[in-house]
Amino acid sequence: MLSPWHIGATLWRHRELAWQFTLREIHLRHKGSQLGIVWALINPLSMLALYWFVFGVIFGQTYGVLQNESQIDFALALFLSLSLYHVFSETLGWAPSLIASNPNFVKKVVFPLEVLPVAKIGDTAFHLVVSLTLILLGSLFGSTGLSASVLWLPVLVLPLMMLALGIAWALAAVGVFLRDIGQATAFVSTAVMFASAVPYPTTRIINSPWPILWEILRFNPLLQLIDLARRVLLWHEPMSWLTLGYVYAVALAVLLAGHLCFALFRRSFAEVI
Repeated sequence: MLSPWHIGATLWRHRELAWQFTLREIHLRHKGSQLGIVWALINPLSMLALYWFVFGVIFGQTYGVLQNESQIDFALALFLSLSLYHVFSETLGWAPSLIASNPNFVKKVVFPLEVLPVAKIGDTAFHLVVSLTLILLGSLFGSTGLSASVLWLPVLVLPLMMLALGIAWALAAVGVFLRDIGQATAFVSTAVMFASAVPYPTTRIINSPWPILWEILRFNPLLQLIDLARRVLLWHEPMSWLTLGYVYAVALAVLLAGHLCFALFRRSFAEVI
């Protein structure tokens, strides 16, 4: 019977294998480069510099929550938004071809294929931790500084990982049969970034000339999670339990649906590959 406890028990049973594959993925990402793991710092900072220059300097964008919002405040909120969104965009990038690109594991009857997406999510989580550490350090120079609200960080990151893993399982399974799905993920990833209010405040959507946009996009769990993370972690606003509950409910539903999809399709992986 499919349930969170069944998924948890499966992952716990293969925890050692998942851990080894996660370390392998972290190593392979930077294998052969001169700077190695230092790229885990360079890449997010380069991404921040680009988006900050475009949206903060050229367009003069602000999130409009803090009074006298400084460039540092805007950069921190933008960096947090991009870091959380990057988990989703990375998943869209590698998930569709994950199983198809590992035929040797598919042909091993006893190998738990569900571990492969878990390891990739583990690699993504490692780089997210690096980015979040930089954000916390940068918060010391922001207008609001650090507070006890930082304790909400794992509570906000957990549903993001659940959401990413559920999507990864589903796309990895479907990608075996529909190889073209990987060609569409670049556009979908970009669309999701703007639909999740990453480089701008959600008020831009709420107050847009087309009210239907907010009526649709407000159900986007990534938008709600990113906005909630900015408000709680950086701007020290009270936690919205209703929003948090909604995000967890959707994340759990996606996790269960993704695992079910993977379990149903994996029976035919060997035949197709």
